[in-house]
Amino acid sequence: MLVSIKWLKDYVDFDLTPAELAHKLTMAGLEVDGIEQKGPSFAGVVVGKILSIAPHPNADKLSLCVVSTGKKNYSVVCGAPNIKEGMLAPFAMVGATIPGGYTIKRSQIRGEFSEGMLCSEGELEIGDDSTGIMALPDHLPLGQELAHILDLTDVVLDVSITANRSDCLSMIGFAREIAALTNGQVKYPHISLQEGSDKVHDMTSVTIEDPDLCPHYTARVLKNVKIAPSPFWMKQRLEAVGIRAINNVVDVTNYVMMEFGQPLHAFDFRFLEEGRIVVRRSRQDETFVSLDEKERILRKDTLMICDGKKPAAIAGIMGGLNSEIKDDTETVFLESAYFLPTSIRKSARWLGMQTDASYRFERGIDPQGVVKSLERAAQLIQQTAGAAICKGIVDEYPRKSDAVKTVSLRTSHVNRILGASLTDEVIVDTLTRLNMGVTKTGEQGVYLVHPPSYRVDTDREIDLIEEIARLVGYDQIAPRLSGIAVQPLTKKPKEILTEKVSSILTGCGFSEVIHYSFVTPKSCRILNIPSADKRTKMLKIANPLSDDHSVMRSTLVYSLLNTMKTNANNGCHNLKIFEIGKTFIDVGRRVLPLEKEYLSGLMTGLTFGDFWHLKDSPADFYSLKGVMEDLLETLKISPVDYDTSQTEPYLHPGRSCAIFVNRDLLGFLGELHPQVQSRMDLKNRTLVFELEIDMLCRHFTDQVRYHEISRYPSVTRDVSLLIQKNIDVAKIMSISKSVGEEWLEKVNPFDIYEGEGVPQGMKSMGIRFSYRSPERTLKDEEVNTAHRNIVNHITRATGAKIRGENT
Repeated sequence: MLVSIKWLKDYVDFDLTPAELAHKLTMAGLEVDGIEQKGPSFAGVVVGKILSIAPHPNADKLSLCVVSTGKKNYSVVCGAPNIKEGMLAPFAMVGATIPGGYTIKRSQIRGEFSEGMLCSEGELEIGDDSTGIMALPDHLPLGQELAHILDLTDVVLDVSITANRSDCLSMIGFAREIAALTNGQVKYPHISLQEGSDKVHDMTSVTIEDPDLCPHYTARVLKNVKIAPSPFWMKQRLEAVGIRAINNVVDVTNYVMMEFGQPLHAFDFRFLEEGRIVVRRSRQDETFVSLDEKERILRKDTLMICDGKKPAAIAGIMGGLNSEIKDDTETVFLESAYFLPTSIRKSARWLGMQTDASYRFERGIDPQGVVKSLERAAQLIQQTAGAAICKGIVDEYPRKSDAVKTVSLRTSHVNRILGASLTDEVIVDTLTRLNMGVTKTGEQGVYLVHPPSYRVDTDREIDLIEEIARLVGYDQIAPRLSGIAVQPLTKKPKEILTEKVSSILTGCGFSEVIHYSFVTPKSCRILNIPSADKRTKMLKIANPLSDDHSVMRSTLVYSLLNTMKTNANNGCHNLKIFEIGKTFIDVGRRVLPLEKEYLSGLMTGLTFGDFWHLKDSPADFYSLKGVMEDLLETLKISPVDYDTSQTEPYLHPGRSCAIFVNRDLLGFLGELHPQVQSRMDLKNRTLVFELEIDMLCRHFTDQVRYHEISRYPSVTRDVSLLIQKNIDVAKIMSISKSVGEEWLEKVNPFDIYEGEGVPQGMKSMGIRFSYRSPERTLKDEEVNTAHRNIVNHITRATGAKIRGENT
């Protein structure tokens, strides 16, 4: 929030410099992000008076003016349509500088000399109006520097307001805070109205159909309103805090909002059908055009301010185009109300409408400040627009509550929590400075505290303790070592596993990514996941940020593909990423969703990146399988089987496989299905994997097993098998190890061939067997016997034939 120090001093006196004030506020929990010196971007501009006006002899739209500064008269050529004799206006004399880096010079315009320039607000950047020269008050002394006479210098603080401190979303709220910090007094504006003879209840009425969402609604009617620009002092203050001036009526509602923190709204009364207000919830798919000229399609639970027939405003968020204040508005219906914060928050989020009003209502305004703000706004409209205020106010309060909050406070608890030694007198004085009533009970050191109505965030004892710490000063509380014994950190097996997985994959060139858990409901269809799959039962979000983020993810793969697409669109085509995160399955109402944690990864582009000394090697199925083998081997997970007969619907059926450990399914890896590739508009070959963390954890061990390295040589035997094409290497290795030959050390394929010389549907597979004894050197006869036994088992189990043998 932007806070004008010049405006702030209307409500509280203090002698602090801006830097000192910023430090005090920051130490009190209101962090000041910046201090900006505000001042005019012009020099040499004075107050001038137009003495006479004559037509320009050579231009129909220009005039010749004689302008006086009190000491001298100047001839000025001016084209503004609003000039008149006797008018006071900003006058930039020869040598003056104005915004844009311009220096005023004596010049000749259509044959007539001009010795200066009469300026508009826009030209001086002290307002938005550039349609004519700026009219100054008649009482200003001639020849005085405009920057000085209008007091255009100010200092503005940019303050971060935490969500619980809605009481500080106003100038008076800040004044109260500064008064508490400096032992000062708040000066509230004096409110005095002059009511006319017309009675408000003869003109309008208010009906609240949903008092749960709108417990209090007040209104006034003002007649004979003259819409005009706001006085300069009001525009200057609004613009200092970042609000654009519009007209006197709208500006007053914004001014009071910034002054008291109470949003208000002004309706053109002639557009309110039946001359009355009805506060109700919207109907499903009801349409409404807001002030920003956008048509909104409403849900049935949005609170609306309606007239006798149609919606006129979205309660607490934005008014309607059908009842806005116009240049010819004469009668104004002025609203001040209290709306349930949760209702406004939900509606603003769903509609995507974050306004100054909704920002305050959803955090909670002062429920006792509704009428006071209404009266203040009516007073200012009467002063700036000459309005006649109808007698009385409409005050509908169906959920009236005069109950005062009471919170019990123990001084011993205050000191224990803060680690301080504050006396009862200091604690009571601190709370009193915050306008909290403090009553002593019969029990020693126990008080009943009554927070003011605008402190909607103080409901518990710990809230009061926080307020005491803020005002005493966090820097004034001496640090003290905690008496809590430090316990050694013990990591759970899953934590150890995920850290190790991250380390291994990072070492393989992968980068870890973190995605939102929200995805589009179309993700399962895009990934070819059939409707019978439990992953299609996606958990819907009650208040989604958008349709593309309206359900919880049931797989991590879709998010990885989205990230790949984003990288590709930005020219990054070589990518290795992984994520460890949860998926969610909806298992029915009133039941918590099924949550499972997965490790998922993606590889695309070149296997080793774009390096001059490495040959281009596009990533393929075997590149990713190699990464997976490194991962599982480092995690000491074995024995691992890769089964190509099982796959995922989003994977290529001929270039993917399931991963098993002791018949437990770990997950899947493979190339992305061409249909999915096309739907995601991905150009490069894409490899993905997804493993279940709980299953990895079940088989993972961080224990190191080792045996003595044999001092004796190994003996190798090779065999070339003619085998059916659908039998993979993993099966051959599994059969070899299942025989149980104690000297078998390793089994590795060294050649696979299909083509000329090999029958259709068959392939040639070269396998190398390594034998070694830890106790002695093996004899050829022993190795041959063991080798023959293993090969016989393979041929019987698979129907394979040894190449070179006669059949």
